[in-house]
Amino acid sequence: MTAAFDLPRRLVAEALGTALLVAAVVGSGIMAERLTADVGLALLANTLATGAMLVVLVTVLAPVSGAHLNPAVTLVVAVRGELPRRDAGLYVLAQLAGAVAGTAVAHLMFDRALAELSGKVRWGAAQWFSEGVATFGLVLVILAGVRFDRRAVPWLVGLYITSAYWFTASTSFANPAVAVARSLTNSFSGIRPADLPGFVAAQLAGALIAAALAGWLLREPASHPIARKAEARP
Repeated sequence: MTAAFDLPRRLVAEALGTALLVAAVVGSGIMAERLTADVGLALLANTLATGAMLVVLVTVLAPVSGAHLNPAVTLVVAVRGELPRRDAGLYVLAQLAGAVAGTAVAHLMFDRALAELSGKVRWGAAQWFSEGVATFGLVLVILAGVRFDRRAVPWLVGLYITSAYWFTASTSFANPAVAVARSLTNSFSGIRPADLPGFVAAQLAGALIAAALAGWLLREPASHPIARKAEARP
């Protein structure tokens, strides 16, 4: 589906999409902090804005670049042989640049410094395990959605992240680029830079485990009626 778009346009789509996603995450967190002292209500506002933005971005950008918006997703796509390694590396660079720009955009909208190192502690085995689980689930949902109902993928991604905000101890970053960008905001959605390595390692591990499982779980059995029918066609 993305073959009609050359690499420069796909890279712009990845950068722009990741920037808008981060702007939604960081901006809604700042707005929530300003409007309420209730942490649960603030998290709900942050959750809804993020999930809604994901539905929109994946819908409009998937035909252009695949709407990875996430280095962990790009890694899986490359490992599966669906994206050349060179393109995958450029995708990741575009995502990281867009993510950092998204934080700057959110800060400008709320009259804050372009970047602030976060002081929010997110450390420990429970947090790392949560990120592994969150990213594992996201990648598995994406791969299964592409396999069975590609048109539903935007909603599947948005709804999964909306849910994962609440069932994971880490509030489901599930995205190395977003994690890096959130280390540059000392606000509700931030993460202390020192905590980044554990998050990113867990996210990449979760993504690769999901890819390995999906390769077995979602493979069409040779004896399946659909497979036999396809083999019988001239």
